[in-house]
Amino acid sequence: MSVVKHFITESIKRTEIDEFLQKKLERAGYGGVTISKTPLGTHIVVYAMRPGLVIGRGGETIRELASVLEEKFGVANPQISVSEIEIPELNAYVVASRVASALQRGVHFRRAGFWSLNQVMEAGALGAEIVISGKLRTERARYEKFKAGYLVKCGEPSIKYMQRAEVHVQLKPGIFGVRVKIMPPDAIFPDKIKLVETLPPEPQEKESETAKAETETAEEETKQESSAGEEKKAEEVDKGEEEGEATA
Repeated sequence: MSVVKHFITESIKRTEIDEFLQKKLERAGYGGVTISKTPLGTHIVVYAMRPGLVIGRGGETIRELASVLEEKFGVANPQISVSEIEIPELNAYVVASRVASALQRGVHFRRAGFWSLNQVMEAGALGAEIVISGKLRTERARYEKFKAGYLVKCGEPSIKYMQRAEVHVQLKPGIFGVRVKIMPPDAIFPDKIKLVETLPPEPQEKESETAKAETETAEEETKQESSAGEEKKAEEVDKGEEEGEATA
């Protein structure tokens, strides 16, 4: 298998595992998964709002998940750990599933979109975008976008920090799609300038400090040289005395 095919198959497997866990752990507030390979096996971290439902009574559910991942998806020696989502409003999967459940309950799509957007921004996100698409009001499908804050669409911050999620829900008019993008508060932007409150030291002070350091090092070197000269003189005197005693 070539390198390109290997990475394609691995990414397809990751998306299939993600979709399976999203359907299986819907009640637990599924918030994403990270998969990393180790020498001992495959380490899988499942993020959920209610970790107790993922683990199950006596670890029954998590053992069942491990067996399914090993048999159905071919994951070698899966080691599953569960992590609780600290702030659910900053998780794109949780927000998208909340919007989808609100649409299923019959809430108007604009109300559901603005309500979720306000919750995300109040949680401290730098920016957020929610797109709801489908047969919203007429027989012709369209989409409506709800956006707030600072949201970068391209570049390294978008790839590294932005969280994305997409959820589909079946309603009476047809299938609705919910796409969520969230920029977390800990994102770092290269174009953002930080103001330094304390002034840097002046160059004169730096020159005086360097001059002081040079004089101190020169004094230390002279002291070391004088001490070495005194030691040599003492050794010569001792040798002369020893030679005089030997001749006598």
